[in-house]
Order: sequence, then C-alpha cells, then structure tokens
Amino acid sequence: MQAFIALLRAVNVGGKGALPMSDLKSMCEKAGFKQVKTYIASGNVVFQSPKTEAQVKSTLEAVLAKYAGKPVGVMVRTAAEMAAVSANNPFSAMPGNRVSAFFLDAAPAADALSSVSGRANEELRLGAREIYGYYPDGMGVSKLKIPAAKNGTARNMNTVAKLAEMAKELESA
Repeated sequence: MQAFIALLRAVNVGGKGALPMSDLKSMCEKAGFKQVKTYIASGNVVFQSPKTEAQVKSTLEAVLAKYAGKPVGVMVRTAAEMAAVSANNPFSAMPGNRVSAFFLDAAPAADALSSVSGRANEELRLGAREIYGYYPDGMGVSKLKIPAAKNGTARNMNTVAKLAEMAKELESA
C-alpha cells in the first residue's frame, strides 16, 4: 500500500480550527486508512491507503467537513513526493525552522511570485507543487503575503523532513 502524508490547512493555528490529533487519527482509521500516525498538533497525518492521491484527498476533505461543519483544506503528498520536497529545498543551508514549504494542489504558475507583497528580506523560490520561503527573521514576524499560496498550507522544513521520514518508514513496513 502507498504511504501518504495529509497536511490540513488552518488546523490548531492561533486558537482556530481546533482538532485534537486523536480525533484526526480516529477519523482516518474510520475512513479506511491504515497505520495512521499524527505528527504535532498542526494537522499532519501519515498513513497507508490503496486509494489514489485524489481519492485520499476527497475522502479526507469529506470526513473533515462533516466534523468541522465547514470545508477544511487538505494537501496530500506521497512518501516520494514529500522526500523530494525535502531534497529539493533551495534554502537547505539555512535553519529548517526558518524555511517553509507552502504546499499547493497544483504547480505554481511561472509568475506566481510577481504578486507577492510585504516582502522585507524573505526569499522565495518555486517548487513542483510548492513555494519555498526563507524567513531570516522568522515567519511569525513576517508581513509577506503570497497570493498564489492562499489556499495552500505551510510547513517548516524540520516538519517536512520528519513527515518524509515517517512516510518512508510506513513504505518499508
């Protein structure tokens, strides 16, 4: 079975979108996913499924919408894709907690960074279905706005590496 990583958007951030990870794990198991493991309380879940990526996404979004009473965005990656996000980090020499990948449903447009505003000293690069951002002063103080990433969800590279490792372990199990 394929290992997947699901990244939930706007879960347990700033007191909004409360979702206990035990509830998320239970929902995933009831949806038929196997070997379900969550990682930190920001909506990261790793599991196995025979379904396609699109089926995993739609299944999880339907379950979460029922739970939350509103749509909850979900980005899904395979173990190999998450490993590639980590390996292709253009800011790999920088601390992992200062670099984030904004996960998107599709490849960003070539001009996706032309509409960015509020930039100070942050650096951005396009990825396959991600936008990478380096935040020298930390993401929490940044005023950067990336319109192309508004429906995506960000994870720092420390989290990306851990999720890739967890998914790889599932694939070899």
